[in-house]
Amino acid sequence: MKGIVSFDIDMTLLNHADYKVPDSAMRALDLLRRNYYIVLATGRDLDTNYSAGYREMFCPDAIIHLNGTKVEAEGKELYTHLMAKELVERILRFAEGKSFAVGLTAGAEDFFVNPEYVTIHDMRRWGRSDRSFRDPWKLMDMDVRTMTYIGREEGRQLVVEAFPELKLPPFSSREGADMIENGSSKAEGLKKVCAYFGMPMECTIAFGDSMNDMEIIEAAGVGVAMGNADEDLKKVANYVTTPIDKDGIWNACVKLGLIVP
Repeated sequence: MKGIVSFDIDMTLLNHADYKVPDSAMRALDLLRRNYYIVLATGRDLDTNYSAGYREMFCPDAIIHLNGTKVEAEGKELYTHLMAKELVERILRFAEGKSFAVGLTAGAEDFFVNPEYVTIHDMRRWGRSDRSFRDPWKLMDMDVRTMTYIGREEGRQLVVEAFPELKLPPFSSREGADMIENGSSKAEGLKKVCAYFGMPMECTIAFGDSMNDMEIIEAAGVGVAMGNADEDLKKVANYVTTPIDKDGIWNACVKLGLIVP
């Protein structure tokens, strides 16, 4: 029986230093396919223009999109969850006039309250910003599964205190966070993938680097934290590998006996 190996994308498979996937990681994926289903578990929506290319690059057997709020396997939708319109409205109204941005990207368009903070974030990280901002209140007529916070830690804490029904695991850069309803997570998504393939969670291995990987690292049969991972994530992992730019995926797969070089 095949096992399941789950990978976060950003700073686990995809190195933000050059926006490339290490060759060793791609070789590891090719070898893993012989005995494992490959799952992508990400905060991204891989159906958006910005991220769809990674579906083609990695050819996963299943995808846990948007921190577990949309799950598919072998091209079939297994689960979807939408935020209530009332909650979306309260979040947008709360963010108005604050020193942070809240919203989401859908397709090639960006719907954010206070979009100037997204532009500042992009310029600081990438030296450019080519967003296509639209009226954030259009979100009231759209399907919203999760949202994104862009700003400093003090603003994130304001949102946490105002919305106890949400969790905001920070990005590894600490310049933003995913906004996820309690009860949704990559771990819950992985459980649905396991049910689809008919195997227990004990037969899973999960790789991650950020705080939105906490639940899946704890729930998987083996949780692997990247060497560049958040220190709190490393504490709950079964194994800590080398950083992404030091062949972290490859080294862990060899060390754990998942592949034979």
